[in-house]
Amino acid sequence: MKVLLDLVVLIDHFNGLRAATSCLKEVQGEASISVITGAEVLCGFDAVAAELALRLLDRFPLLPIEREAADLAATLRRNHGWRLPDAFQAALAQLHNLKLATRNLCDFPPQRFEFVVVPYNVTVRRGAFE
Repeated sequence: MKVLLDLVVLIDHFNGLRAATSCLKEVQGEASISVITGAEVLCGFDAVAAELALRLLDRFPLLPIEREAADLAATLRRNHGWRLPDAFQAALAQLHNLKLATRNLCDFPPQRFEFVVVPYNVTVRRGAFE
């Protein structure tokens, strides 16, 4: 399955979540990232760490934002109330016939949007007193 990786998958990987790292290994060769995701990832690092992050990002084709994607993103934002980066992700996934690999179920419930795939689940451990 060809996918567009959403920011949350990369954040999970950089935070040491094994499921995310396994996912990235599994989809290598079949996954792309958007220029939006690339920029968002790099914003989270200092200059030295950004160089290391770029090594991972460079393993994936980078999808640019062109007029058609911008126009579709504007429509999707208007129709769904998504933040602009999320609307761009959805637009790029749809225009390139990719599944959007995300855990952002608030904005992208897969039962509502067929272009969405949840690549792994994260279980939250509850404390003994909760």
